[in-house]
Amino acid sequence: MAEQFDIVVAGAGHNSLLAAAYLSKAGFRCVVLEGRPIVGGGVKSAELTLRGFIHDVCSSAHNGIYGNPALKNDELKLGDYGLEYILPDPVFHMPFPDGSYLTQWRDLDRTCAEFAKFSKKDGAAYRRMITEYETVRPILSEVTFNPIGFGKPLNERLAEHPQGKLWQRRLAMSAWEILRDTFEDDHCRAFMMGCPYALQPLQDPGSGRAAYIPLHQQRESRPLPKGGSGTLTEALSRFIEAHGGTILTNKWITSLIVENGKCTGVECSDGSSYRGTKAVLSTIHIKQLVDMASRELWGQDFIDGVDTWDAGLTLFATNYAMKEPPKYHTDAGILSPVHSGMTASADRALHMSVDYATGAVNLTDPPLHVICCSLADPSRAPAGMHTVKVVAYQPYMIKEGPQHWDAIKQKVSDANLKYLQRFATNLTDDKVLARTVESPLDLERMNPHNWHGSCHAGGSSLAQSGAMRPMPGWAQHRMPIPGLYQTGATTHPGGSVTGGPGRNAAAVMLKDFGTSIAEVVQENLKFSALG
Repeated sequence: MAEQFDIVVAGAGHNSLLAAAYLSKAGFRCVVLEGRPIVGGGVKSAELTLRGFIHDVCSSAHNGIYGNPALKNDELKLGDYGLEYILPDPVFHMPFPDGSYLTQWRDLDRTCAEFAKFSKKDGAAYRRMITEYETVRPILSEVTFNPIGFGKPLNERLAEHPQGKLWQRRLAMSAWEILRDTFEDDHCRAFMMGCPYALQPLQDPGSGRAAYIPLHQQRESRPLPKGGSGTLTEALSRFIEAHGGTILTNKWITSLIVENGKCTGVECSDGSSYRGTKAVLSTIHIKQLVDMASRELWGQDFIDGVDTWDAGLTLFATNYAMKEPPKYHTDAGILSPVHSGMTASADRALHMSVDYATGAVNLTDPPLHVICCSLADPSRAPAGMHTVKVVAYQPYMIKEGPQHWDAIKQKVSDANLKYLQRFATNLTDDKVLARTVESPLDLERMNPHNWHGSCHAGGSSLAQSGAMRPMPGWAQHRMPIPGLYQTGATTHPGGSVTGGPGRNAAAVMLKDFGTSIAEVVQENLKFSALG
């Protein structure tokens, strides 16, 4: 007999856990089912290389989460459940092949001076760009952390901004057009294009917001959970259990239970089943979700949306256990930042989209993102040792077919390390203690939500953003089968660790249940005041 709960949550990524936290806080009895031995999805940490080296399985920096009211307004008080963030400074460092470099610091004046080394005009342009962006950032954040259809749409909100019409144009432009017209020096352009590289082609129409990614982290840095990325999902798990919820691992979901046209539960590969009297909330990728119930239940428009879903730009990663962190030479001496990257030129960044379009594994000046969390958080490695992650950008669909990645991934990883060693000369081969290599194919095998190697579950083009995510008509987290809701990176506002899809899904569900996040949070504030 199936166990009964108010809400069954299918999958335990950070978004579904965040949604379950709000639902549990509202008094609904939730069960969260995770197919793997550990919750977290792409937000978890593990000893991937050697004992004592704590690596982030996918995400490291939780860039967008500080704008989420869950943290911004401390709605869940996750600090009480073990969550603590570190804000690294410098934020990002980029050395160039000609021996120069550009470092982003949390201090705006210091960062502007870095741009001014290459062009005084570009130093002023960076300051002007961030000053203008901060006037519109609250509007963009409000849209991000509200479900589609809740409140005014973006263009109406922008119409109330003094430069709203200009921002409408900017957001419709390509990121490359904005950066090309804002900066004159190629080093400055390359830094803005690769800090870190946005997971969509920067010359695509509608990618304009990606031009402002480096500005978003200027003052908030790139928040790093103390103890590992999984600290976030561990804190959410503790919150859910403290509020009467149940979390079960090794529960691989194979199908949805649909009765009288309504989704009432799920079945697992071990033969167990779970029913939700109120709803089922899924974070299963839409590509797999449609196979868990009869096709006719979804409707042709939803099926068409799934069939045309695109992975976008995909990743290749190598995790290292190392004797030293990357060390870069600067005018002030050796610099070892948590985040660094290599983008040789603006042209090389632009050419990445050609590599993806043609399925080319291009190892010429490979754009890289290098992450050394143990510099800011020594708990992640044995004393004096370090975790180093090297992320590159490579297509899943290569010319020889994705299975060919198994034959070439070691060679690609070696080439990426060799390129990094040009800039961090201390990272000689003898400094490497162990490594694990993950091609785009491996990333998909590790977690089906990384469909085709996309750690954001799919691209963020105009065709897959806002009211188009996951597809028109189904962007409010309610699925075509009544009783079924969807969260996770296939829903608005998309991938990255923001918790946006989780909180937004909770907002929709709570509204359907006759309450709201505001009421739930307010009740707890009253309770705290009485206590």
